[in-house]
Amino acid sequence: MTSSESISTANLPEDYRDLKATVADFARSVVAPVSAKHDAERSFPYEVVAGMAEMGLFGLPFPEEYGGMGGDYFALCLALEELGKVDQSVAITLEAGVSLGAMPIYSFGTEEQKQEWLPRLTSGQALGAFGLTEAGGGSDAGATKTTAVLDGDEWVINGSKQFITNSGTDITELVTVAAVTGVDAAGHKQISSIIVPTSSAGFTAGPSYDKVGWNASDTHPLTFDDVRVPRTNLLGEQGRGYANFLRILDEGRIAIAALAVGVAQGCVDECVRYAKERSAFGRPIGDNQSIAFTIARMEARAYAARTAYYDAAALMLAGKPFKTQASIAKMVASEAAMDNSRDGTQVHGGYGYMNEYTVARHYRDSKILEIGEGTTEVQLMLIARSLGL
Repeated sequence: MTSSESISTANLPEDYRDLKATVADFARSVVAPVSAKHDAERSFPYEVVAGMAEMGLFGLPFPEEYGGMGGDYFALCLALEELGKVDQSVAITLEAGVSLGAMPIYSFGTEEQKQEWLPRLTSGQALGAFGLTEAGGGSDAGATKTTAVLDGDEWVINGSKQFITNSGTDITELVTVAAVTGVDAAGHKQISSIIVPTSSAGFTAGPSYDKVGWNASDTHPLTFDDVRVPRTNLLGEQGRGYANFLRILDEGRIAIAALAVGVAQGCVDECVRYAKERSAFGRPIGDNQSIAFTIARMEARAYAARTAYYDAAALMLAGKPFKTQASIAKMVASEAAMDNSRDGTQVHGGYGYMNEYTVARHYRDSKILEIGEGTTEVQLMLIARSLGL
């Protein structure tokens, strides 16, 4: 733990500090030793997910009545930061399982839906996913082509989705699908969210993608061919699916920022260690001002990004508007992760280009942080709108 990180942590209440320390120990002792193996094999880390489930991490922000831990969203963010230091694939599995899998049901579901699905999702025994993105549309809701048509007491769903996290594992039990269910008075597409059990006839998760990074994260294209689910599987109000999901994304951006801060800080920690141990021309490379200043700038980025996501999370927990602060945190933190992973690879020299080193995996993994859950360009658009531009 660096000095600026320890200052930030010292200001946290004891229960947050304890959680952070517990997850940090888990990340070092359980996650880190198998990260390179799962990355190289492109295998889903079931044993790590089981460990996180046993710790209650999937239930952190949910009430105990639904099998949760009775914590809050900031607790989840602290866990993501610690996991992000050593393995982004593991961290995003947790983030997506909570933010995109369980949170929509908790936020918009009926009591019956919550009782049916949340206990297994919050326990980590099962994973949920959210099917929004399509080949021609993600942020552009008007481009959504997947449809859901009522036939008696059933929705009949047809279409496809892509880049869906946690959608094809052995423990994935549901995908909440954004689908066109009609048109409104102005002629615009009416987007609704519908819970689709993965056991449904006509539901297919295609082969895993060949990705640049996040190789141990489960990501698939999905196909819906006359998939029939009960009418009661509508999640939230009909026609409010996309609007509700945007609310989920606002929260999710804080979580992604926390993950990205973990990456940025993890690169600092690796570089400090390496700069003290690696010698060249008779002295540690950290004695060279160019190396020391590079790492100092990396630390400043991590600190600034952490401050941004702490602020956004505080506003959210206080029930105050936080949309703009979430966008700022997500943008600043994802850029810090990308910049620090690049600089961290450079500090490590040739070793930084070897996949066995954490900085190398971070360098490949970090780019998606500037794309997923709202690109940098989308964040800039939202920030500009908040300024009246």
